[in-house]
Amino acid sequence: MTSEIRQCQNCRQNFTIEPDDFGFYEKIKVPPPTWCPECRMKRKMIFRSERSLYKRLCNLCKRVIIAMYPAESPYIIYCPECWWSDKWDPLLFGREYDFKRNFFEQFKELMFVVPRPALEVQNNVNSPYTNFTWESKNCYLAPSTLLSEDVYYTKCATKSKDCMDCLEIVECELCYQCVYATRCHSCQYLLECRDCLNSAFLFDCTNCQNCFMSSNLRNKNYYILNTQYTRDGYFEKLKEFRLDTIEGTRVLKDQFFKLVQQALHKYALITKSVNSTGNNLENVKNAKQCFDMFNLEDVRYCIRGYNVKDSVDIFGVDDTEWAYESVNEGLFSSHDKFCIHSHTHCMDLQYCDYCRTSSYLFGCVSVRDKQYCILNCQYDKATFEDLRAHIIGQMHAMPYVDRFGRKYAYGEFFPAELSPFAYNESVAQEYFLLSKEEVEREGFDWKETEKRHYQITREFLQLPDGKGGIPDTILDDIISCEHKGACAEQCTEAFRIIPEELRFYRRLLLPPPTLCPNCRHYGRRKSCPPTKLWQRQCMCEGGTSGHTDWKNTARHSHGNNHCLNQFETSYAPDRPEIVYCEQCYQAEVA
Repeated sequence: MTSEIRQCQNCRQNFTIEPDDFGFYEKIKVPPPTWCPECRMKRKMIFRSERSLYKRLCNLCKRVIIAMYPAESPYIIYCPECWWSDKWDPLLFGREYDFKRNFFEQFKELMFVVPRPALEVQNNVNSPYTNFTWESKNCYLAPSTLLSEDVYYTKCATKSKDCMDCLEIVECELCYQCVYATRCHSCQYLLECRDCLNSAFLFDCTNCQNCFMSSNLRNKNYYILNTQYTRDGYFEKLKEFRLDTIEGTRVLKDQFFKLVQQALHKYALITKSVNSTGNNLENVKNAKQCFDMFNLEDVRYCIRGYNVKDSVDIFGVDDTEWAYESVNEGLFSSHDKFCIHSHTHCMDLQYCDYCRTSSYLFGCVSVRDKQYCILNCQYDKATFEDLRAHIIGQMHAMPYVDRFGRKYAYGEFFPAELSPFAYNESVAQEYFLLSKEEVEREGFDWKETEKRHYQITREFLQLPDGKGGIPDTILDDIISCEHKGACAEQCTEAFRIIPEELRFYRRLLLPPPTLCPNCRHYGRRKSCPPTKLWQRQCMCEGGTSGHTDWKNTARHSHGNNHCLNQFETSYAPDRPEIVYCEQCYQAEVA
């Protein structure tokens, strides 16, 4: 079997299907995809909305709830308590399959009548304003959080406590504005750091204490601008930077941005891994184009997850194997294909939405603890298998055609038109930031910004500094966002400070933010490399990096010649960072 170059049905660009890809498709009995990997990922991501929350009524108990669906949504929305209860039966909404009509049309109708949970949450305490969060306590606007406590305005926090405005943190405590941080305590503005304490504005530092505005440090203490200080000298020098003031922080953030660009960058954050490409990977084997994942084997074209094996084209998964073209799937599931939010001990589900603890389902919505169901109708095993085979054949013969002329036969993920969310409401906008014109050109929906009529009581320019004391009255203020809605980051134009947030700023002597939570989140997201790969050559030239901002300090195996190592990296060739291969990076930093 050889590689094949095909044209993406969506973006019309060529993409390659490798022999290993063909082998996987043959094993799970699906045809090869007609969309390229990036378009396939966007198409899945638009079915997951994490940060857009609304107040509405539960359609069953009629309580006011927080939901990812607005009140005008055409779907039936239950609060999590009602959705998990035995007060309703998803099989009562079942319908027989009509072979005169396309499968996706019938599935869409089922989506409109079967109740859906307002939020994807489980076993949380006092955390009503967060989505895709599990086993957490006192969390606020902290989606994709697990086993954490007192976490605010943060995404992807795991086993963390007392953290605010962070992204992708693990086992962190008292951290603020940290991205890709692991086991850090009492730190601010860290990027790609591990095991750091009482530090701020660090890039790619490990096991450092009391360090400030530095990069590529290992096992250091009392460093400022990569220069060693005495203990007393360090704290005396630190006073000059005015970290407790809004203006001082603004200057430091600009300085940190330049420092990161001038630092040495490893081609990818890949550790304890074999034969793998992507970024932010740990303990993986045979992974291709994977990002933000760990504990993988034989996985391709995937983003966000852990404990995954023999799977392709998935987003937001854990503890799963043999999964394909699915989003928010896993929790000890296997052999699921084309599924949305269907997880927890599931097996052999196809084209299912919000199904749990079930097996052998096809085209079902919100079914739990069942087997052998199609469109929420129960069958015996033999009838189910025969009917499923006939439906698959009919999907090939009668493919769904969307308004842009794209065809969806069996083997394609759900059409974008079936998503309850617009592109800019979903996580797709976070990973693949597009303008309205670009979104519509690619055939996705765009939601116009709702007109807001906030009565601003305090402009961001009037905010007090941290050390001078933030008054209690700020809790009553409606503060203008510095972006004023003029960005592409879902700016809310105004924001408020909650009591827990105020206590955090006072505890760390921090000034309040001048941006709304959405703009702050997108600012952190911009500091992460994109989920794309480019083929590049190591920039190391022996004595130098080929860059005026970095001079090598170690002897390299290639001497004073240009390193010939090539790699796939998330750093595009036109970016300013100094990017080294594994060997040259280790020679300089480890």
